[in-house]
Amino acid sequence: MQVSGRVVTLRLGETFVISRSAQDTAEVVQVELEHEGVRGFGEAAPIERYDESAASALEYVEEHAELVGDDPFALEHILDRLPKREFAARAAIDAALHDLCGRLLELPVWRLLGLPRIGPPTSWTIWLGDPDDMARRAERAGAFKRLKLKLGAGDGLDVERVRAVRAVTDIPLQVDVNEGWEEDEALENLPQLAQLGVEYCEQPLPASAEVSFKGRSPIPVFLDENCHTLADVGVCAELADGINVKLAKSGGIREALRMIHAARALGVGVMLGCMVESGLGISAAAQIASLCDHVDLDGNLLLAEDPAPGVELVDGVQLPPAEPGLGVEAEALSRPR
Repeated sequence: MQVSGRVVTLRLGETFVISRSAQDTAEVVQVELEHEGVRGFGEAAPIERYDESAASALEYVEEHAELVGDDPFALEHILDRLPKREFAARAAIDAALHDLCGRLLELPVWRLLGLPRIGPPTSWTIWLGDPDDMARRAERAGAFKRLKLKLGAGDGLDVERVRAVRAVTDIPLQVDVNEGWEEDEALENLPQLAQLGVEYCEQPLPASAEVSFKGRSPIPVFLDENCHTLADVGVCAELADGINVKLAKSGGIREALRMIHAARALGVGVMLGCMVESGLGISAAAQIASLCDHVDLDGNLLLAEDPAPGVELVDGVQLPPAEPGLGVEAEALSRPR
């Protein structure tokens, strides 16, 4: 297989704010594989929180291109050969392999995996702001059936943010604190969030805290920053009620499937998350959305313009395309020849 990669800058429609950062653009790494005249494409967003960048991801792709080999269907062998670091780069390669296999067989990836073309409704992210601002933005989210509110500002107003949003909408709410609370603050806030009808709370404490919320919270707690690969699932199952699986953390679809099945075996819930990505990255995740309890796949919808359209938002659900492979219009992403 011929392997190439590139860094692409995606521009957001509005500044995206969480507890530890704000951004107007996002850099992703895109991978192209070619085999017997057929091309497959993949994308992932490196996460600065884990010391990965688009530049380091591209370097990984280019350095290890020869390890991809000549058989696109040898997925497990290929990923075993690749060094287990730069997980966004691994995820982009994994996605390109799945896309290529689907195109070669003329089947969408969800069918290759034996999965249905369904999934829970995606949440729409209301980024961090003052309570009134978040409420105004929530009022404009009419096409969505779930809202995920970013919290963790450190100003003591997080419950007021949720209360302000609840005053303008009755659709289900989730919150994501992005490691922004201390333990005492979490234990004070969680019962109040339960009274406001919040479905679950994502990552209330820093990953380093390793505090258990089992039996201590009236609403489920899901862990994101604590949970990267299969090796983390067992520990997270002892600390919380669920895990957040992201392809950019796990290294791709193959590892994400292992994490989901392990979580089910351990009796914890699964949510499927994303970074700011184009439709190419979102499509890879949408292929496995039917296995998850909750879905947060709005990364492409946050963009000013999606360079890889194809994922359909239907009745609040981000449906994986019915076309072969990942099914997005990825040909436009190919470098000029």
